[in-house]
Amino acid sequence: MKLKRIDLHMHSLFSDGCLLPSELLRHAGVHGYRAAAITDHADSSNLPFLLSNLHAFLEAQGSTFETQLLIGVELTHVAPVSIAPLARCAKELGADLVVVHGETIVEPVAPGTNRAAVECADVDLLAHPGLLTDEEAALAAARGCLIEVSSRKGHSLTNGHVVQVCRRAGAFMVIDTDTHHPDDMISLERAKVIALAAGMHEAEILAATETTPSAFLERCLANRTR
Repeated sequence: MKLKRIDLHMHSLFSDGCLLPSELLRHAGVHGYRAAAITDHADSSNLPFLLSNLHAFLEAQGSTFETQLLIGVELTHVAPVSIAPLARCAKELGADLVVVHGETIVEPVAPGTNRAAVECADVDLLAHPGLLTDEEAALAAARGCLIEVSSRKGHSLTNGHVVQVCRRAGAFMVIDTDTHHPDDMISLERAKVIALAAGMHEAEILAATETTPSAFLERCLANRTR
C-alpha cells in the first residue's frame, strides 16, 4: 500500500489521547498515513516535557515505522497574549509545527484566540476555528497559516462556514482528525468525502487532502536538516 494520507493534528497519551507514540504510528500506517503529527495539548507547564519525549522517541524509534512522525504541540486554552511566547518557545525546543486550539463552538475558548494564532509567525496551523472571520482568514492567508477543517465530532459543525470564509480569503485548508483514539483515524478517501461534505470544490479537495499537507511536510523535513 502506498502511504499518502497526512494528518497534522493527533494526540497521544502524553495528553488526552489513548495511544503511545508507537501505537499511534502503527495504527496510522495501517490507515495509509504517510505522516502523522503528534500535537498534544500544551501550555507552559508541560511544553518541554512533551517535546523532549517526542524527540527522544523519534531518535530511538522513528526509523522503525513507515509513517513519518512530525513533532508538535497544540497550545490549548491559553490566553491569547500567551500564544506568541509559547509558540516561540516550542519552536526553540525543536517543534516541527505549532497548532493552536481555535475557537470551536463546542468549548469555551477565549475570544481573540483565533486572531492571536493567525498573527503569530510561529503558529503553523489554526485548529477547528469555529466561526472564523473574514479578517482572521485574510491574516492567515497573508502569511500561509493553515486552517483546519475537522473530521472530529462537534468541531466539525462549522466546517461549511470555515470553507466559505477560507475560500473568500484564499487561505490554505487541511483536513485533520484531531485523533484521540485509533477509531478517529481516517483514510485519504474518507478525508476527501469530509472535504466534499464541507462544501469544497474538486481543486480545493485535492489541495486540502494532498497538495497542501504534502508541501508542509516537505518544509518541515527540510527545516530539520538546516
